[in-house]
Amino acid sequence: MSFSTKIAEDDEVIGSDGGHVGTVDKVEGNRIKLTKADDPDGSGAHHHFIPLSNVASVENGKVKLTMPAEQAKTMAAATI
Repeated sequence: MSFSTKIAEDDEVIGSDGGHVGTVDKVEGNRIKLTKADDPDGSGAHHHFIPLSNVASVENGKVKLTMPAEQAKTMAAATI
């Protein structure tokens, strides 16, 4: 199922454990672009990305992922 049309700017991205991963800047192709303010490496210098294939659900302004928050942050930091 494609969630790309349900994801909106400023939605919160959370892990399967409910932990904060980031905030949606926009959807680009098949991935979610996170705001620079939620840069997992802490520098605030880059956008990071989460593949749409890792989205479990979208509702009430929250994008829930299929993995815990820390795992998602590590993955996002590797996909600058």
